[in-house]
Amino acid sequence: PLQFLTASGLGTCRWRRARRSLNTMASMEVGRYADLKTIRVSTPSPFVKLVEINRPKKLNAMNRLFWKECRECFTRLGSDKDVRTIVLSATGRVFTAGIDLKDHMSLFQSDMDEDQDIARMAYSKRETIENYQESFTSIERCPKPVICAVHGACVGAGVDMITAGDIRLCSQNAFFTVKEVDVGLAADVGTLQRLPKVVRSESLVRELCFTARKMFAAEAKECGLVSRVFPDKKAMMANALGMAKLIASKSPVAVQGTKMALVHARDHSVKEGLDFIKNWNMSMLLSEDIAKSFAGKLAKKTPIFSKL
Repeated sequence: PLQFLTASGLGTCRWRRARRSLNTMASMEVGRYADLKTIRVSTPSPFVKLVEINRPKKLNAMNRLFWKECRECFTRLGSDKDVRTIVLSATGRVFTAGIDLKDHMSLFQSDMDEDQDIARMAYSKRETIENYQESFTSIERCPKPVICAVHGACVGAGVDMITAGDIRLCSQNAFFTVKEVDVGLAADVGTLQRLPKVVRSESLVRELCFTARKMFAAEAKECGLVSRVFPDKKAMMANALGMAKLIASKSPVAVQGTKMALVHARDHSVKEGLDFIKNWNMSMLLSEDIAKSFAGKLAKKTPIFSKL
């Protein structure tokens, strides 16, 4: 039976070993991710990447550079053959305080003068919004499963971000708030589009979005925003990394095909979803991974799959 790590006993020992390994491998992380300033990328185990929002002194508020780097990071992860599963977390006391308002003041201010046409100014704003939307859509578009591990506050854009992920876990002290109405705007980078399909309660979604109230961990689990709640960040991260390692041991052809089919099915009819997976599997059923999986079952050994 599937068992994830716990926060005590053997789980604690494994967590400490995992952290030591993580610290060592993080210092060795070079190449494709070393240039990122607001995001820290490390390798806690083979084929698993830990991606952390890394502005702890600013409560991981998302500045302009972060939005650019988020898109770049997940685009790279999507094509990295050494990555099969991703854990998205954050350093410091909270997951994120949302958008960095101080760094974005010019975006919210009207800098139009008498010589500027309002339509052309609006088109410029539209392009900016589209670029910000792409930052989180890159998480959804990434073919590798993304496990979001939330501790403390997850404010505003943080909700936009995690609803683009595949699996959401949180610690007992986590809370979520769709904060945009409190700063005078409608959320425009994913929450209003994805949250209703995650929670499946129009009434609750509208309540959260109209009031900007906090939703704490127990309610988040009850409504389906997160699938599991853990006593603290340590226990949550141990389980998130354990889950990621388990998924990474599976056929990458099967796992990535499953993610793409699920994302497609969310926005299409059952018939369209069946057509999608039919066309997908007409070639993917020829994969060597199927034979390897059967052989592993018969031999009672974990199969080793080639990089994808």
